[in-house]
Amino acid sequence: MNEYPRQMSLFTLSGSPAASLRPAPPPAQPQPPVRNRLVEEAPRIVSERDELFSRAESLAWRLSADLGIPVRLAVTDNRSTMVSFRRGGNVLQLRLHHMFLDAPDPVLRAVADYAGRGHRSAGGVLDEYIRGQQPRIRQFRRDSDAELNPVGRCFDLQLLFESVNRTYFQDGIQARIGWGRMPPRRRRKSIRLGVYDHQTREIRIHPALDRPEVPSFFVEFIVFHEMLHQLFPSTGRSGRRVHHPRAFRDREKAYPHYAAALRWERENLSVLLRG
Repeated sequence: MNEYPRQMSLFTLSGSPAASLRPAPPPAQPQPPVRNRLVEEAPRIVSERDELFSRAESLAWRLSADLGIPVRLAVTDNRSTMVSFRRGGNVLQLRLHHMFLDAPDPVLRAVADYAGRGHRSAGGVLDEYIRGQQPRIRQFRRDSDAELNPVGRCFDLQLLFESVNRTYFQDGIQARIGWGRMPPRRRRKSIRLGVYDHQTREIRIHPALDRPEVPSFFVEFIVFHEMLHQLFPSTGRSGRRVHHPRAFRDREKAYPHYAAALRWERENLSVLLRG
């Protein structure tokens, strides 16, 4: 099952060999600054952000020049997803953790190969770099992060979690669970029904499942699937990240409604995609 991502963008910009970023025009009649402490401290804050933006802009242009296509770069402060991308319309939409702003040349080439050229073998270089940058990954939840609410219109995820934990894990899974935020409505080709965050031990389920036409056994299966991630974390193999190792898949197949859940998902995917 795919993961339902939670990402926070610091800013987004584009890089292209054939285009440039134009700064916003200054106001026609700038007002003289007011002399107080807040205004005196502002230039330092703006300067730090400008420096960060400049580094990100340089990275976007560099990747774009390497790949020969425009790169739309979003720099994030995520806790779980360090690299994500989407290719389409001869444009690469790329999301990178801010650690990559300081990445050496071999790692940046691996980013271009992995996200821009589809070379999965480059994933090993990225995994090794990310492991070495663990102290830069935010470990705590912000007050602005979405709170976990397990109670939906049709399903109480906490009750499902407790039942699954008792029945299949002997109450051995320690995690919090809740509904994720409903993403903007747009045409989609895929949907991430759940995500497990290893650092915070949080499970989020896509709110598209909180509707009366979705059978309870299917929601339970998604909860079961995400709980398995605590027992069987992702592993690195042959230069790529394996999110569902063999032991994970074997245990998943032991779920009593495994075949029925896959069949329901296949037959109702178009309904879920509409949100």
